[in-house]
Amino acid sequence: MSDSRTPDRSTDRLRATCFHCGEPLPAQPVIDTVSGAEQPFCCTGCAAAARWIGEASLDDYYRLRQSDAARVGTETLDYASWDRDDLLSEHSVAVDGGREITLLTDGMRCAACAWLIDRALTREPGVREVAANAVTGRIRIVWDSARTPLSTLLSRLAALGYRPSLATGEARERERRRERNRWLLRLGVAGLGAMQAMMYAEALYLDTAGEMSLATRDFFRWITFLVSTPVVFYAGWPFLEGMWRELRGRRLGMDTLIAGSTLLAYFASLYETLRGGAHVWFDAAVMFVFLLLTARMLEQRARGIASAQVDALARARPALAARERDDGSVEQIPLSALAVGDIVRVAVGEGVPADGEVLGEAEAADTAFDESLLTGESEPVAKTPGAMAFAGSVCRERPARLRVARTGADTRLSQLTRLVERAQEQRPPIARAADRIAGWFVSVLILAAALVYAWWRMHEPARAFEVALAVLVVSCPCALSLAVPAALAAAHGGLAKLGVLALRGEALDTLARADRIVFDKTGTLSDRRPRLAEVESFDGMTGDAALAIAAALERDSGHPLAAAFADAGIAAQPTVTDLRSEPGHGVAGTVDGRAWRLGRAAWAAGRDDDDAVWLGDGARGVARFVLRETPRADAAAALAALRAQGLRVALCSGDAEAPVARMAATVGIAADDVRARQTPEDKLAYVRTRQAAGEIVAMVGDGINDAPVLAGADVSLALADGAALAQRAADFVVTGGALRRIPQAIALARRSRRIVRQNLAWALGYNLLALPLAATGQVTPWIAAIGMALSSLLVTLNALRLNLADATDPGH
Repeated sequence: MSDSRTPDRSTDRLRATCFHCGEPLPAQPVIDTVSGAEQPFCCTGCAAAARWIGEASLDDYYRLRQSDAARVGTETLDYASWDRDDLLSEHSVAVDGGREITLLTDGMRCAACAWLIDRALTREPGVREVAANAVTGRIRIVWDSARTPLSTLLSRLAALGYRPSLATGEARERERRRERNRWLLRLGVAGLGAMQAMMYAEALYLDTAGEMSLATRDFFRWITFLVSTPVVFYAGWPFLEGMWRELRGRRLGMDTLIAGSTLLAYFASLYETLRGGAHVWFDAAVMFVFLLLTARMLEQRARGIASAQVDALARARPALAARERDDGSVEQIPLSALAVGDIVRVAVGEGVPADGEVLGEAEAADTAFDESLLTGESEPVAKTPGAMAFAGSVCRERPARLRVARTGADTRLSQLTRLVERAQEQRPPIARAADRIAGWFVSVLILAAALVYAWWRMHEPARAFEVALAVLVVSCPCALSLAVPAALAAAHGGLAKLGVLALRGEALDTLARADRIVFDKTGTLSDRRPRLAEVESFDGMTGDAALAIAAALERDSGHPLAAAFADAGIAAQPTVTDLRSEPGHGVAGTVDGRAWRLGRAAWAAGRDDDDAVWLGDGARGVARFVLRETPRADAAAALAALRAQGLRVALCSGDAEAPVARMAATVGIAADDVRARQTPEDKLAYVRTRQAAGEIVAMVGDGINDAPVLAGADVSLALADGAALAQRAADFVVTGGALRRIPQAIALARRSRRIVRQNLAWALGYNLLALPLAATGQVTPWIAAIGMALSSLLVTLNALRLNLADATDPGH
């Protein structure tokens, strides 16, 4: 229920602000009943959020927020300031009428955490998509900011126990240091406690003859209890917190098993100590915590390596920018203060703060920029005045002046960061299946432990609890839940280092299984710089006039052949109206009231195909252009590497037979696998034919004409210097345009597929082997903890082999 009555604020100081977000109340606040009491809200959104918290039994959120604010002073759980327009524009991006932001959290440690976050946030009004990645600790949210403010979503995260922070380089480093220090302190407490507890437990174990007095035995037990308590409840707090989140989300996970086993050992030992029982297991409880903390720290280090490319991209931009004032002086400003049109200076060795146009005199020497982080190219790229320099690149050789064109989340660096993050968060069917298996396995394991306890209780009661505890610990499916995500994160990080970005969830596995790869010619195998070799004109049309019309038609087409006409040096080009592209034929438009076509001879000039580009009105031609293309420098070597990997290489092009045959011969493609004069429909039909024959087909293209076949192939790769439509239809984008990266990407995809299989085989095999050993009493609880920790660590380290492989060797 809600109404518009104004509350009495005479005595309650808290009534001066919104009960939920803490913002000042408007003249007519919204009144709603929360937890049996009427509270004021600044808007219906906050009222709805408070109702959700109450319905989800999270009423202690407000109490925790107040206590947390008192503890940390100025750092509170009030995220209203995150709704500021300047912060949103800097750290989020507009997408389809909403906004998208990537956050970090230090509490997401397994698939159950990611599931809980996804489930909670997607219930919020206006939230379109949530992707929580337990491996990298990132949460991507797409939401309608007009319906739900960001502060509401962040408050929800905090109420669940996941403190959010911005996924920027500075924030990431700050959170990394905080998290590392917290874990080191916990590990230190656990290590000291484990040593002391084992020392006292050893004294009890050595009393095999039973000669120790009861008073001495109880003294050692109580001392062990005092040592174990901070280990279990402070050092082991991450596991206890994780168990609480899993239980509150009605989902069993690894933290439930770990924390449950630790608490069982601790309280069972306390009970036995109080009643003077024969056995205690304090040493097992502290060893659980110490060993699993150690393993989790090592896993976090490994995950950090897997997400290193995202972190490197996030840290690439400098903290400040040198902006020119109107009087020519320079001021240092934060990046958030940069605006489109500002002039910035970049010194040698400094990073570029935003995407911008290189400024300088026409005769000035080129400025070089190191774009290795963005494209994977190791050599600096020369930029002439008028060229674009990108945020995250590093200025080399001489200082540069740039006119800012894109800032913040709109820069190419931010776009690449989002692509890599999306690639790492993708969950193919095999990963989702592993999560489902792990969830069921926990339930089955708890039942199995209960049955084992009952059996031992009937046959050897003294060992019943110890054996059941070992069963719970040894078979915890941590390795199973990490097997696929760790490998995928490492693989996508390795792809990003190569300059290949994955855009689809299942593309990596399909790329590994591809057995035929089809290339387009123009702009894909060729170097996108065709030369105009010959010009012929007819019917009174001069060569210069024909070139001017052709250049005007091609100017905005985006086709690689447009470069040949642009390089012809036609300064005065006529205005074109009704410009349109005819896929597979050419471009058409109206110049000075006359309709023109530029493209194939039959379509543009009504003539037989002669391998040239014709200008005409569709019935007759007025000019003929002969173009020459050269293959990319690495085309022949890349295709040879693909054939060495066992792929069948084919060429499908819309060009005439003669230039297509020349290109095929140059790069080493067999004549049987060459198709010329292919329309987009013909290319797609060819791919469908090969798929019908049982082949898994990969397609490589760059133009608008290639979009249908890129979408229709089993897996596709688009070159980053090609058309945007082609990139949107593709599964991978090759950022630097170097073809040699394609066989490298395929080699990495195949290695990742092998490693995923190895990880799953190990995880399943370990659990199937360890469970009967523990059930038969051959494994003690602390040895079980070592086995479980080593198992999860092994699959993570195995996944990291993807980053250790030689990226320059396609056949590795």
